[in-house]
Amino acid sequence: MEKGLTMPQDCRHFLHSLRMRSKYVLFLAFVVVVFVFIEKENKIISRVSDKLKQIPQSLVDANSTDPALVLAENASLLSLSELDSAFTQLQSRLRNLSLQLGVEPAEQAGEEEAEQEEPRPPAEAPPRRHVLLMATTRTGSSFVGEFFNQQGNIFYLFEPLWHIERTVSFEQGGANAAGSALVYRDVLKQLFLCDLYILEHFITPLPEDHLTQFVFRRGSSRSLCEDPVCTPVVKKVFEKYPCKNRRCGPLNMTLAAEACHRKEHMAVKAVRIRQLEFLQPLAEDPRLDLRVIQLVRDPRAVLASRMVAFADKYETWKKWLAKGQDQLREEEVQRLRGNCESIRLSAELGLRQPAWLRGRYMLVRYEDVALRPLQKAQEMYRFAGIPLTPQVEDWIQKNTQAAHDGIYSTQKNSSEQFEKWRFSMPFKLAQVVQAACGPAMHLFGYRPVQDAASLSNRSVSLLEERGTFWVT
Repeated sequence: MEKGLTMPQDCRHFLHSLRMRSKYVLFLAFVVVVFVFIEKENKIISRVSDKLKQIPQSLVDANSTDPALVLAENASLLSLSELDSAFTQLQSRLRNLSLQLGVEPAEQAGEEEAEQEEPRPPAEAPPRRHVLLMATTRTGSSFVGEFFNQQGNIFYLFEPLWHIERTVSFEQGGANAAGSALVYRDVLKQLFLCDLYILEHFITPLPEDHLTQFVFRRGSSRSLCEDPVCTPVVKKVFEKYPCKNRRCGPLNMTLAAEACHRKEHMAVKAVRIRQLEFLQPLAEDPRLDLRVIQLVRDPRAVLASRMVAFADKYETWKKWLAKGQDQLREEEVQRLRGNCESIRLSAELGLRQPAWLRGRYMLVRYEDVALRPLQKAQEMYRFAGIPLTPQVEDWIQKNTQAAHDGIYSTQKNSSEQFEKWRFSMPFKLAQVVQAACGPAMHLFGYRPVQDAASLSNRSVSLLEERGTFWVT
């Protein structure tokens, strides 16, 4: 019985001992927590201690922390809540002091940086594109060139190489032909770089102080007739090639060059560059990002148009037609064949896609432009990498339904005019062109006719369907 009574008493002692130990453990844990808080405060104070030594004493006094808010002299704390309150107030005081010292607290700086949006990089300007509209005379290049002339962010030049042709004499064929191509290419390169002064060497009479009133067809380049390039009219100064819609003084080459640099892109129409291979250095020049659009037209239509526009040069042809002779002079046929072959060879080179020309060459038939002007304009602009503006679209809509059709007009009812030549061309003239230019006609998709009735019959199509000749 005694043994049974002692067991509960032992258990009571054991439980009492356990409770006492738990209290000591809790007390020790509380002491550790307090010690951690005190260490944290010491680290914060040590961060600014060096700065405190560098400032006037008055500033320290003004921002010093009340000791009663932190610890008693014996380093004891009344309660955990008092420690939390003291720590909050100390942190606030230290933050104020840090701001006055020009030192931003690390935690706050990190939060502000996280909240602050990263600055967006400035939008990159679109790459400057240089477009060469490469054609021959009477292929509709003036009309197609207006697609680029009417866009406000393009600096457009109309036949600037005309001056070189009139100043430097080149004989047909051989080394002279290659020499002319090199001169044209080098001048074109400088023009693409907005070095318009290069033209002054070829303008007659020579410009004075970079002023001239003899730039060929100035009025066909809107960029040369806009402010500030269009300067006030000078009395008693005759402008040989005036602007179309306003009167301007002599062209200031310096102002024109500055306007060229301000425009986002540049385009040049040229009928005097025949050999595409000579353009390789320009295509490989990273400053230019060149795009070449070769415009072709049915050689029968080209000849018919040239015989009207350049009547003096085709007297031999007219006499041959009038007298009914069986054969035309061989040199005339050879000249026609040579023109067609140079166009064909350049087109074949472009369509072969050599590495230096890949993505930089596009072949366009004038007839396709005449039938679908807006669609072809969109294709050309997409190829050039330039957005087409509503300004150009409006011009196309207004100027492809016009009744006027002068020799040098850019206003045409294009869908009706492009085959007008076939109703007035004698069949034997068409036969000569088909014989001399057969390979070129085949490449470009122009069908030959076998008799006069087929030539004048509008229902007989002279065009084969062709996709867009766009080398990508």
